[in-house]
Amino acid sequence: MNQTRTFLLFAWLMVAALLWMEWNKERPVPAGAAVAPSAQPAAAMPAVPAAQVAGASNAAAPVVASAVPATVLTLKNDVLALRLDGRGVIGAQLLQYPQARQPGSPAVVLFDPAPARFFAARSGWVALDGGAEPAFRPETGAREAQLADGADAVSVRFVATGGNGLQLRRSYSLARGSYALQVRDELVNSGAAPWSGMVYRQLLRNPPAAKGGFTNPEAFSLSGAAWYSPEDKYEKRKYPDFVEDGPLDQQVTGGWVALSQHYFLTAWVPQKDQGALYSLGVEGGLHRIEARGPQVSLAPGQRFTSDATLWVGPKLAEQLDATAPGLGLALDYGMFTVLSKPIHWLLTQLHKLTANWGWAIVLLVVLIKLALYPLSAAQYKSMAKMRKFQPRIEQLKERYGDDKQKFQMAMMELYKKEKINPAGGCLPILVQMPVFLALYYVLLEAVELRQAPWIMGWVGDLTAQDPFFILPILNGAIMWATQKMTPMVGMDPMQKKMMQTMPLIMAVMFAFFPAGLVLYWVTNGALGMLQQWWNTKRYAEEPAKA
Repeated sequence: MNQTRTFLLFAWLMVAALLWMEWNKERPVPAGAAVAPSAQPAAAMPAVPAAQVAGASNAAAPVVASAVPATVLTLKNDVLALRLDGRGVIGAQLLQYPQARQPGSPAVVLFDPAPARFFAARSGWVALDGGAEPAFRPETGAREAQLADGADAVSVRFVATGGNGLQLRRSYSLARGSYALQVRDELVNSGAAPWSGMVYRQLLRNPPAAKGGFTNPEAFSLSGAAWYSPEDKYEKRKYPDFVEDGPLDQQVTGGWVALSQHYFLTAWVPQKDQGALYSLGVEGGLHRIEARGPQVSLAPGQRFTSDATLWVGPKLAEQLDATAPGLGLALDYGMFTVLSKPIHWLLTQLHKLTANWGWAIVLLVVLIKLALYPLSAAQYKSMAKMRKFQPRIEQLKERYGDDKQKFQMAMMELYKKEKINPAGGCLPILVQMPVFLALYYVLLEAVELRQAPWIMGWVGDLTAQDPFFILPILNGAIMWATQKMTPMVGMDPMQKKMMQTMPLIMAVMFAFFPAGLVLYWVTNGALGMLQQWWNTKRYAEEPAKA
């Protein structure tokens, strides 16, 4: 019993330490940091034209803005509204995701042309000889394309003509219910001389200030770049580390590049059979991840086509997995990915039954408890056997007084004689910890829980604090009741005092946690208390005589 309680306390401290280390990984982005972009082979990498963001200094200029005023079109399906200028996406609203729960709240904005929040996706073609990049214009006079009733998709087209005879037609297409923008470039060399060049696809952002806070889920989510290659799989880098961790400069075929934030993702997915050079850079505080390539050479009259997908939306596991290999890894569960992905899938299936994410969490904890019941039963059986011999242990403690070495030797001899495994109550807990931590990260990352209510009038948002602190108080009460069911025999006064204050400490700490996480702990604690009560009755034995 004494060892089990000590281990439990140690386990809590270890979990807290893990979360604390994760939180401390987030460092604020230095404001206005001017760092040169990573080196690129000059012969193979032509310069991309640069110009200013309106209202910003030259230091904050994106590297791909056109010097020619662009015509902006609006492309809209049932979930996404985009503003396009031919060379890329300069505005994006997620129509199904309001910024707040209040009625009339505006939609979440990802791409934004405002200098202080600049965020854009760019793509263009540059000649290897340094010729001017062709300027885009709409193919028709229409300035808006919206998904029609009954239609499966909506699209717009831009055209561009270079002075060297290069003709480029670009189409943007959005399917119904999709956050994946399909981009197709069709090139034809209409000139009299060969043309050589390459395509670039970039994501550029002036990052928001990093948010900290031990109880703030956003502090644990990746804010920075991520990329994927079939060889090295998923990799990531936070904004402050773009330059500090060295240049990327990685040649990849069949991967993707992305900028990630809590709940939402933007990602370029180049055509899977066309290679590109992935790179990171910072110019005047503007952070960039880029896929540049393939390089093409077109003889007069020759044609070339390049496709790409631009994901602009929430981190929805099934849709991300269907869009590109490895894109679902953008739901970053860290070391717990192997466990977290199936737990997230199960939580989604339970929501289909309950139509409520709060009750889905409750059912998920019930299923996990049932799956781990054999381990829990072994734990309580071991604790019951330890309880039986507590009088003998107390007698040994009195006999040897302050001689702890002799006391430990006598106690181990008793364990050996009575075939007691003192670790029997600890090992099952150790096995369960990764499962519970994996679930913790699912609740932090799942966009489905964002602004999701549980019981209206009480918990209206599972990702916000319990407004009435009922769940934290319940959690403290459950911990206190569980302790009362477990007599603190054999503990020294300091350990006993620490264990007695744990319910209050946890109640205060959980008062600042998102309600969905506290609901998980309350459900887990309540079921654990019932398990302990049942198994204590089941395995109860008469105390051994001292």
